[in-house]
Amino acid sequence: MNEKPSKFAGIKEIARALDVSIGTVDRALHARSGVSRSTRDRVLKMAQKLNYRPNVAARNLKLNHRLRVGVFLPEQIALFYDLVREGIRAACATESGIGVDLVFHSYPHLGEGTSQALEQADWPQFDGIIIAPGNSAELGPIFSKLEGQRKPVIFVTTDAARLPRLASITTDETVSGGIAADLLGRAIFSPAKVATITGDLRIQGHAEKLRGFAASLATLSPHLSLLPAIEAHESPIDAYNSAEDLIEKHPDLGGLYISTANSLPVLQAMERNGYLGKVVVITTDLFPELVPFIENGQVFASLYQRPFSQGKTAFEMLIRFLTTRVAPKQITKLVPHIVLRSNLSLFIDLIYTEDSNSLSI
Repeated sequence: MNEKPSKFAGIKEIARALDVSIGTVDRALHARSGVSRSTRDRVLKMAQKLNYRPNVAARNLKLNHRLRVGVFLPEQIALFYDLVREGIRAACATESGIGVDLVFHSYPHLGEGTSQALEQADWPQFDGIIIAPGNSAELGPIFSKLEGQRKPVIFVTTDAARLPRLASITTDETVSGGIAADLLGRAIFSPAKVATITGDLRIQGHAEKLRGFAASLATLSPHLSLLPAIEAHESPIDAYNSAEDLIEKHPDLGGLYISTANSLPVLQAMERNGYLGKVVVITTDLFPELVPFIENGQVFASLYQRPFSQGKTAFEMLIRFLTTRVAPKQITKLVPHIVLRSNLSLFIDLIYTEDSNSLSI
């Protein structure tokens, strides 16, 4: 089989190299139905290897059509989602030869108001959409419309596998939960109770973190017992009250994993009740207000989800598809970064400069 790249490799060359039909290659490259995920991945890898280039239609699109991209992200938690927005803006600013209008819309929080935001924004006007999806059941009807009009949609910060989308970009949530459990098991030596405060468990990302946490805890740290998960729904008030209630019911709590960026209210409640520093705490993400808690050891570690990189990658995926019609890899998971007191200085510059390249993996 000759797989030597040619200067102008096309669909025929990819089909010949993989010994599949031209139709299969076409469907895989353009994210159409009728192709398995494994076949699609093989086609995309071969397209990259053979230096595939689409026809002149893509060039004409670049020259003659100004693209309009709708971005739909939650208002809460702003500490996290503002960095996603900055990543999208930064990626857009580096595009040359392509006119792109970025239109940002927001809704209250992940899992609330997403469909209404899409409808109010008149979503058919957009060439492509970047969105943090919430509850799949609630979004099903409007995403059927998006699919019907073949609107390319990129999911960012969490996936929703039951909804049609071109691709998703997240951190590996299952791995994040597993890392949190591993860290707690290494920091707590005696039998103890541990708890999790999360968001809405109907959202795939939150559920995957909890599954990863529970599985790793049972496997790696059987001396720790897991209490029922607490859903704070990204609400600062709910997070604060949930933390106070948790401490009151379980004064012997040994460890806590806060699996969303909604950690400050929890830490404030623990500090007010004299438990901060007594309980081993793992948080999620990093922002200036969290830095002192890590510096003084009140937070043992934080798992940074790389929001800037997620936004940047989502925009790059979407623009490449809109200009070449070559589908990206359907699921992309970034490696989460473990932030400890010992390496905190590396990340402080990152959160202030929002430069994702300095710690890219």
